[in-house]
Amino acid sequence: MADAGTAGDEPGREPGGERTQEPTGGPEGGLARRERDILALERRGFPGPGAKERAIREELGLSPVRYYQLLNALLDDTRALAHDPVTVNRLRRIREARRAER
Repeated sequence: MADAGTAGDEPGREPGGERTQEPTGGPEGGLARRERDILALERRGFPGPGAKERAIREELGLSPVRYYQLLNALLDDTRALAHDPVTVNRLRRIREARRAER
């Protein structure tokens, strides 16, 4: 009997089960939906340990490691800064403070 398929076989998913990125969001070259969703997730507060990682997996379909890779790249993107300057600048300050601790 044929296999029902894996997450990688579904449209809009990569072989690792992660959702694929949509093309650039707006006609002016704005952020893609996944990039906007990442910033929206960062604006939220989370009640306890593991809650954010669970939200990353359930809402974005990403592993936490991949999420943080994408977020880090997004912090250097001028489109992200234009879209949500408060969140991006806050996260940049946190990133720089952690780098300074090393």
